[in-house]
Amino acid sequence: MSTEILVFFIFVLSIFLGFELISKVPSMLHTPLMSGTNAIHGIILLGGMLALADASSRLALALGFIAVVFGSANVFGGFMVTDRMLQMFKKKKK
Repeated sequence: MSTEILVFFIFVLSIFLGFELISKVPSMLHTPLMSGTNAIHGIILLGGMLALADASSRLALALGFIAVVFGSANVFGGFMVTDRMLQMFKKKKK
């Protein structure tokens, strides 16, 4: 079996596993879960920037740039969603 097929197989399995795990989380735990994944995405973003700094070819630079842009959007969007969810628990001013 080639490496690409193995990597694709692991990718597909991780999608199914992630979907199953997230669908079993109660709604009360979504805010802490989102905060935890934001921290993980921040670490992933840092790793992407370090990999981008060490890129030697144009393809590696392009893929690294795309990874950093998508990672940044994911972190920013995650914090926005977490903030909106936390706003629901604050008392409204009268």
